[in-house]
Amino acid sequence: MDDDLVQLLDTGMAQLSLTLPDHGLEEQSLNKQLLSLVYLLAKWNKSYNLTAIREPREMVIRHLLDSLSIAPYLVGERLLDVGSGPGLPGLPLAMLFPEKHFTLLDSNGKKTRFITQAVSELGLKNVDVVQSRVEDYKTDKPFSTIMARAFSSLDEIIKTTHHLLAGDGRLLLMKGVYPEEELNALPEDFELLEALELKVPMLDAKRHLMIINRK
Repeated sequence: MDDDLVQLLDTGMAQLSLTLPDHGLEEQSLNKQLLSLVYLLAKWNKSYNLTAIREPREMVIRHLLDSLSIAPYLVGERLLDVGSGPGLPGLPLAMLFPEKHFTLLDSNGKKTRFITQAVSELGLKNVDVVQSRVEDYKTDKPFSTIMARAFSSLDEIIKTTHHLLAGDGRLLLMKGVYPEEELNALPEDFELLEALELKVPMLDAKRHLMIINRK
């Protein structure tokens, strides 16, 4: 493990003030697992161009810490990551919460193949990988939390995921700048529960989280 990356991740995790579940991984083991994801992503990225972020240091900040910044807002035991790309934010969150079950969905085959490989190599037992367009995906068990990271407009995400959301579930939608126009165009049967400015350690860019539920 690169000592500089270890220190960077340790510092970032401390600034996020994340509390590890009692029955989860020890902090050292979790951070090792998180960095293993970065190394695997950097390796695959050379051939498959999974993310525009090339440097492992930036991956720690822009992928790991950014993903983990929404950890306090997850609810329930069944969670869906829509447009997961190379497994973000789903994979880091699945490592943090081994007692919760995550479904990571993306329509891009090379990205779901990477996620499948990462799940295998990292030994994650709480992740399902689905290659599908979200509007075509069906399930008998709705999700308590549906999350998306810069996937589409708020209106579009709600329209394509509402059939997957439990009645008392919530949408966690990650954005860069505050999406005022998109919020004004929410479907009538959904409402903004809370809008938060996320503080991602060492990231000099705007990050916001929209928490949305059914009225």
